[in-house]
Amino acid sequence: MENFKGQPRLPKFAVPKRYDLQLKPDLSACKFAGSVSIDVDIVAETRFIVLNAAELSINPGSVSFSPRNSSKVFDPKKVELVEEDEILVLDFAEALPLGLGVLAIGFEGILNDRMKGFYRSTYEHNGEKKNMAVTQFEPADARRSFPCWDEPSFKAKFKITLDVPSELVALSNMPVIEEKVNGPLKTVSYQESPIMSTYLVAYVVGLFDYVEDHTSDGIKVRVYCQVGKANQGEFALKVAVRTLELYKDYFAVPYPLPKLDMIAIPDFAAGAMENYGLVTYRETALLYDEQHSAAANKQRVATVVAHELAHQWFGNLVTMEWWTHLWLNEGFATWVSYLATDSIFPEWRIWTQFLDELTDGLRLDGLAESHPIEVEINHAAEIDEIFDAISYRKGASVIRMLQSYLGAECFQRSLASYIKKHAYSNAKTEDLWAALEEGSGEPVTKLMNTWTKQKGYPVVSVKFKDQKLEFEQSQFFSSGSLGDGQWIVPITFCCGSYDKKKSFLLQTKSENYDVKEFASDSNKSAWIKLNVDQTGFYRVKYDEELAARLRYAIENKYLTPTDRFGILDDSFALCMARQLPLTSLLTLMGAYREELDYTVLSNLISITYKVGRIAADARPELMDNINQFFINIFQYSAEKLGWDATQGESHLDSMLRGEILTALAMLGDKETLSEASRRFDAFLKDRNTPLLPPDTRKAAYVAVMQTVTSSNRAGFDSLLKVYRETDLSQEKIRILGSLPSCPDQGIIREVLKFSLSPEVRSQDAMYALAVSKEGREVAWTWFKENWDLILKTYGSGFLITRFVSAVVSPFASFEKVKEVEEFFANRSMPSIARTLKQSLERVNINANWVKSIQAEQNLGEAIQELAYRKY
Repeated sequence: MENFKGQPRLPKFAVPKRYDLQLKPDLSACKFAGSVSIDVDIVAETRFIVLNAAELSINPGSVSFSPRNSSKVFDPKKVELVEEDEILVLDFAEALPLGLGVLAIGFEGILNDRMKGFYRSTYEHNGEKKNMAVTQFEPADARRSFPCWDEPSFKAKFKITLDVPSELVALSNMPVIEEKVNGPLKTVSYQESPIMSTYLVAYVVGLFDYVEDHTSDGIKVRVYCQVGKANQGEFALKVAVRTLELYKDYFAVPYPLPKLDMIAIPDFAAGAMENYGLVTYRETALLYDEQHSAAANKQRVATVVAHELAHQWFGNLVTMEWWTHLWLNEGFATWVSYLATDSIFPEWRIWTQFLDELTDGLRLDGLAESHPIEVEINHAAEIDEIFDAISYRKGASVIRMLQSYLGAECFQRSLASYIKKHAYSNAKTEDLWAALEEGSGEPVTKLMNTWTKQKGYPVVSVKFKDQKLEFEQSQFFSSGSLGDGQWIVPITFCCGSYDKKKSFLLQTKSENYDVKEFASDSNKSAWIKLNVDQTGFYRVKYDEELAARLRYAIENKYLTPTDRFGILDDSFALCMARQLPLTSLLTLMGAYREELDYTVLSNLISITYKVGRIAADARPELMDNINQFFINIFQYSAEKLGWDATQGESHLDSMLRGEILTALAMLGDKETLSEASRRFDAFLKDRNTPLLPPDTRKAAYVAVMQTVTSSNRAGFDSLLKVYRETDLSQEKIRILGSLPSCPDQGIIREVLKFSLSPEVRSQDAMYALAVSKEGREVAWTWFKENWDLILKTYGSGFLITRFVSAVVSPFASFEKVKEVEEFFANRSMPSIARTLKQSLERVNINANWVKSIQAEQNLGEAIQELAYRKY
């Protein structure tokens, strides 16, 4: 018995083949009863059966094992549920016969309120509060709903039956084959599923409306949501039907199930979950309201639907062997969701926006406390923390880099053969590389191992000397320290024009490249740009001469948006790592004064926020001039866009308007603040006023909060009123995310208190953590005071990591590092360990950056000159 404790994986002497699961949830008492009969193959001599179970009470008298070809029934002499390892150990008096048998278990459990396992979510119907029962089993929580082999490699078939109140809708992975009504209850039976992993099993019970459509080959697709919101599911439905048809062609395999349901759940920890045939979503990621949703909400719905449907092939049909390979699921689905969205909405230029994914990956992976894409997982408690920007965003970025290197057709062909070969089974990262290597003849495994098996990435320094380009790679750290990683880097570069693109693999520390055809030194337009279109997962550092030429090329609009984005983002990262003075970064930012591309401006805005915060810590006396300089940068695009949409304008302009106006409000631009106030007043009188459509609401809300104080709180109270009156989750989140931008500390404390009140769904509280720089200390004090409550509410899932990083990361002093370490000295736990280390590393990076800015000569003069320069 002791041998089974403390093990990361289940023993392999018994293998499940099929589950016959019956469940009866009680929605008012918030508990459930169930029984499961599992067809098990005993493949090695044993008198034990060990499987997963957690937070269930097992009825020992109900447990038995019946071999297939024998009338003998084996009853265990001991049934032990080991809670710390989440295993159920059945100890029989004698060895079990080899071959097939049926294991029967009866059990009971709680419908918890922690958004994992089999849990309850609440909703209102006709003014009455009701419960629904929902599942969230990824990564390792199916065991909270029924005893099972809860590891991705133990694939089996599932036959599910639910006993539920007869007026409710009950959904599962497969279509209903029979409903028997028996007074207040009905028994709903579903078709048997194909072979699949436990983390993809799903069932939902509640009151729902739906909209329905079919793909061209007859797959029935439905979007379910709360009663009265069905029309908000139309957009996601349209996207789903087109995406399924697209993936069928791209993967060269049809969608494997007879139906696809997508459902909006009011309480949901992640964005969405790809359960086979029954995909669950947060309301904000599935519902789109023509009148009250912004363009950014529409785009989010499209990319999340495309991401989850990609998993139906990549994850559900072919499943990772173990969580070490999680990135295969998530990185791939993230990458391919852009492919699908681009195909359906080419006017969104979504591949340019993919750079936000790339940047998020680079930012996390520039930390010493990052982890490799393939990360060893030894215990179920560690899995939650790797659902992060490395698995999703770096994963997607290295796949894009590889696709760009191999070519789109070859990549697609090899992928289709990988999916055919591993359908209905499990695969590892190596299996994907093997398929791509075979299809391309390139050394994919050797190349990609440098990107997935070690953490971090290189910065490639480039100098132009004697008609040669000198390239050198070294590991990049945001802290500025040196690392010894080395990569095989697919280098691409252009000289003076996009017609002359060169590429090679940088396999050593340094290499020279002859560029005789590169124009003479005196020719200012002869720019050189590395990492063309930012398809590589690395940073670039140019020498001063090359950097000046690129600045000139940006001002003269010679470069594509993706390259303008890359130069800015790399310079920001190098400045943070103290390899580039702040003066150089600010001078470069000035070159973007006439920028109009949504993605480039969006990144420029987030960089101004970060630089503004650091500068305020380092040189508070320069802030008026710095803010003036930033306002000048955004004036051009703000004037072009104005507050009001024009007839037939692009989706990207709609998104940009809101971001630019929000930025000007945050920077305290007087004109923006007074116009926002005027429009907000009109909105309070009439929620449908054309003066404040959804795209500019966030800007107006943020502007209102800039002037709120504890003694002048009318704007704050008005926003809370709007929050309480709307039933659209996107609107609630828009308000929650605007409230903490207030500079008044008393108000920040109230906002944080409100975030933990019953008025805010626990999944949404983290939107209130984005506090102004004036609110950092208040947030930290609040966090310490409320730690026990936060732990109780969020301690069992990944959401608690958001609290830690949002509250700790913005600081910029070495004293704060000590203070935070002391607080967590006796409060740390495995599920936040990595996040805490990463957050403290960020504080150290900020503190060192502050020190270097304080030491920068002539910074004041340079900023004064930039702030009042006439263009």
